[in-house]
Amino acid sequence: MKKNPLIPFALIAILGILAVIILSVVGMNEKQDRMATGDEGETTEADPEALIQSCIGCHGGDLEGASGPSLNDVDERLDMTEIENIIINGTDGGMPGGLVNNEEAEVLAEWLSEGQE
Repeated sequence: MKKNPLIPFALIAILGILAVIILSVVGMNEKQDRMATGDEGETTEADPEALIQSCIGCHGGDLEGASGPSLNDVDERLDMTEIENIIINGTDGGMPGGLVNNEEAEVLAEWLSEGQE
């Protein structure tokens, strides 16, 4: 009598799905516990040169421009508020918004408006 070869795969799939569900529930509970206690992790000063890594895919490694425009002279074209608004909300021209949180967007906007010094 032959054994059904699909049974071991089905068992592994069921165990995997159960593991994902259990880990999701544990993660949600952990998040709720942190929010209830106010412990949302340490906040550190954001480093603009580290944050800019999310920008280089479109704006180039030296921010000279690639599929997105150059950011090297953005301080001459836009003020800090305009830069921050674009980082947070994106543009109709293809820049997605929300790549960084609002605090990080403020740090990036300040850094870009100062000429990346």
